[in-house]
Amino acid sequence: MSHILIVEDEAIIRTALRKLLERHRYKVSEAGSVREATTKYRLSDVDLIISDLRLPGAPGTDLLKLAGDVPVLIMTSYASLRSAVDSMRMGAADYIAKPFDHDEMIATVRRVIGKAEQSRAQAPAASKESGRTIAGMIGDSPVMRDLYSRIHKVAPTDATVLVHGETGTGKELVARAIHEESRRATKPLISVNCAAIPETLIEAELFGHEKGAFTGAQTAREGLVAAADGGTLFLDEIGELPLEAQARLLRVLQEGEVRPIGAVESRKVDVRLVAATHRNLRQLAAERKFREDLYYRINVVQMTLAPLRERGKDVLAIAEHLLAKYCAKVERPTLKLSPEAVQAVTTYTWPGNVRELENAIQRAVILTDDNSMEIDHNTLDIDLELVPVEEADPERLPRSRHTDPREDLSLEDYFARFVIEHQDTMSETELAKKLGVSRKCLWERRQKLGIPRKKSRRAATAEA
Repeated sequence: MSHILIVEDEAIIRTALRKLLERHRYKVSEAGSVREATTKYRLSDVDLIISDLRLPGAPGTDLLKLAGDVPVLIMTSYASLRSAVDSMRMGAADYIAKPFDHDEMIATVRRVIGKAEQSRAQAPAASKESGRTIAGMIGDSPVMRDLYSRIHKVAPTDATVLVHGETGTGKELVARAIHEESRRATKPLISVNCAAIPETLIEAELFGHEKGAFTGAQTAREGLVAAADGGTLFLDEIGELPLEAQARLLRVLQEGEVRPIGAVESRKVDVRLVAATHRNLRQLAAERKFREDLYYRINVVQMTLAPLRERGKDVLAIAEHLLAKYCAKVERPTLKLSPEAVQAVTTYTWPGNVRELENAIQRAVILTDDNSMEIDHNTLDIDLELVPVEEADPERLPRSRHTDPREDLSLEDYFARFVIEHQDTMSETELAKKLGVSRKCLWERRQKLGIPRKKSRRAATAEA
């Protein structure tokens, strides 16, 4: 049973939250201030601290340093979005707006505790040296620390590496890191995107050809495999390699030699292969679309790159790094992300991963006015509302599931009433800001409560 400490000076909120958590089988302790929390309890004995941002005496953010490795979930009123963002930058596991939705609170608690347990399970058993960061790679999440450790272990060997990851996760960065930490670092790293070369040319590009080997081969040409001799060959999207080229690649790996198209003799090569794919090669091999013998040959050491949506606060660190990079490129003072922009960046799922994030940041830097010092969330052009809301009858709004007002605080009723009363005069962005939630969260709650989205009078007047 997970143990949660609530630090909240308002007794009614503290009691309601305690009862909610106890109903979901959490052990709960309470304190009214940071001083009471630290004198009454040993913070390292709890699994999660839920603290209000504003408390009598020291603020709730003081717990971020005092709690050590224990995650802290910050509660804040809708008017304190900037402070909530600052608390995330200071190390808060997450924040949630008051008045909070019961389901959202429980989901957040489970997520934060789950991540903390996963981090403890994945705590590196090796030395600190094995988990050190890598130049050019940003992130300190558990999945990234594990990746750094594997790179440090594998790089000094000549083992073939197969990197899995969604598009835009940085597979070439991993290949470069492996090469630069290997004994081959002084030799070339040759990168090839197998999906970008026409099938009719891929064999000639990789393995070379003799003069007259085919129509248009007016001179002999060395292939990219031979060009990587002594170094590392990175084959991105290896799953797109034609079967004939796969057979030639297998010979390179097994015999250490390459024979150009049209040549009689083979040439010895010493090449380390790092391959990458976003596809399931085992399944492709079962469907006979990828050579099974080649699959087992390249599947010596596997590395999996986590998508951006699973890397926690890494996304904010990457966004701020990219922001500084592109501000320097256009020779303007470094901009900051507005609180709304931070919220958009950290709540969006980024299907295109780092590549999509980089495009959004670059676009925002270009479009932001010269006299502005902040990136507005609108210039990021992130579409948080992925599907339309179905029409529903407002008279059929569900009522609160709980009957004890001291326990429930009528949060769903409060949300529904606020939206219905103000949606004709406020935009979705304004409604979300007042309620202290993201536009995505506002949309999800509309669906849950059956409140159809209506155009504001302001928007209707503008269209007219």
